[in-house]
Amino acid sequence: MANIKSAKKRARQNLKRRARNRYYKTTARTYIKKARALIAAGEFEQAEEVVRLAEKALDKAAQKGIIHKNNAARRKSRLQIYLNRAKSQAA
Repeated sequence: MANIKSAKKRARQNLKRRARNRYYKTTARTYIKKARALIAAGEFEQAEEVVRLAEKALDKAAQKGIIHKNNAARRKSRLQIYLNRAKSQAA
């Protein structure tokens, strides 16, 4: 445990930031998981809406520096490709 006042403050800040960062990360992961489940089930109308929310969550995480912007772009791209392939196979 920290003894110096500034180190104690830094530890408190890190806890707050970790909680905030985890919120944005888990929100994005949850939307991605929901979107993949809907796509696999063949419910494309709902899936498109959830994909849009997932992209929004990924952009927000990237904007706040929680994940790298290229990481967000890659995840969005893969999710969109998965949706488009499933739609074309169903048609």
